[in-house]
Amino acid sequence: MTANLPAQSQHGRLADVAVVGLGYVGLPTALSLFTAGRTVVGVDTSESRLADIRDVRVDLLPAQQVRLAEALRAPGFRLTADPAAALEADAVIICVPTPVDERLAPDLRALKAACAAAVAHAVPGQLLVLTSTSYVGTTRELLVEPLVARGLRPGTDVFVAFAPERIDPGNPSHSPDRTPRVIGGVTDRCTELAAYLLAGTAPSVHRVDSPEAAEMSKLWENTFRAVNIALANELAENCLEFGLEPRHVIEAAATKPYGFMPFYPGPGVGGHCIPCDPHYLLWQLRARKVPSPLVDVAMTAIAERPALVAAKARQALAARGLGTAGARVLILGVAYKPGVADLRESPALEIMDRLAAWGATVEYADPLVPRLERHGVVRHSVGVPGATEWDLVLVHTLHPGVDVSWPADSPVVLDVTRRPAGAAAGAAV
Repeated sequence: MTANLPAQSQHGRLADVAVVGLGYVGLPTALSLFTAGRTVVGVDTSESRLADIRDVRVDLLPAQQVRLAEALRAPGFRLTADPAAALEADAVIICVPTPVDERLAPDLRALKAACAAAVAHAVPGQLLVLTSTSYVGTTRELLVEPLVARGLRPGTDVFVAFAPERIDPGNPSHSPDRTPRVIGGVTDRCTELAAYLLAGTAPSVHRVDSPEAAEMSKLWENTFRAVNIALANELAENCLEFGLEPRHVIEAAATKPYGFMPFYPGPGVGGHCIPCDPHYLLWQLRARKVPSPLVDVAMTAIAERPALVAAKARQALAARGLGTAGARVLILGVAYKPGVADLRESPALEIMDRLAAWGATVEYADPLVPRLERHGVVRHSVGVPGATEWDLVLVHTLHPGVDVSWPADSPVVLDVTRRPAGAAAGAAV
């Protein structure tokens, strides 16, 4: 970067890149940049998060765990809680979470704080890249306008771009170095520099003509997924009404080589992207009094899915002549997706809450989540779930390599993963 940005090396800076926010997006981003040959300083305001990273107690793919351990031993990779570390960097990448609040409105506290710190510490010649998913216009509102107010002209004094994150936790096929990046700079020069920075971390970069186009591309990606997941859940219920196995029907439809993309039903959606990102679009459109009825209905259906699954569990117990109160229920897998320990927005949490509120004794088994706390109640994963007689086993998340043959001895198995027939034993509902 020093050869491409003006006067980059004359101040003796220690880092090529500062990565602000070291969560599920920021840490893989920092590792990708380090692997690509950059000197990296990772910035996170949470000392406990930094301690977990230093001890390699973080939810990463095995290859990334090895890469992190190697990076921590290298002089070109360091961690700090001090936002002023951005002063040392040629480029700053902002990777903080952008959740929604209880009213499904954007919770912008972390994003505003990170952008404000980046602006406050920005120096001439620096490149600022925002990757956090947000509404259209965020980059200009939270970076460009404050920089101009400081007397730093984007495209001349400093450089600003938006490059939406594309992190798929737990999926080695979609690691950063296998996933193209979209980049939209405030000026052509901004786009060029951001593309140069990220080129070594992705197989290709796709340039768009503005930060707003890049911001909208991310919202489009995840809204597309949300609408199709909602449709898959609805069509799965239609299949069950006719006594058909949804996955068999999906696999048949997927043999069509054009005009079809398979989406699969499940207990709901979790993580940061699908449950949250479309609400940034809806929130902005509502402020403009612009309806988006299809997206609105899809997000409502997604929000209601865990309640439907809990009701199915209740019906399965009733079919055996059992009331929900006093029933022993095991939820198999509570992470929001296979292969990760991530509980963010996991449907399993709401399902547990509902069943417990109806009087069921609810426990869970998940080797990647040994402990969880919900509403002040601490639960621990059942070590040998097959050693207990359960009234109902609800199969929620199946991690790779986990033995799921033991539910054959359970009287009722409610498998909401809709796996292919024969993948699990038991009286599947």
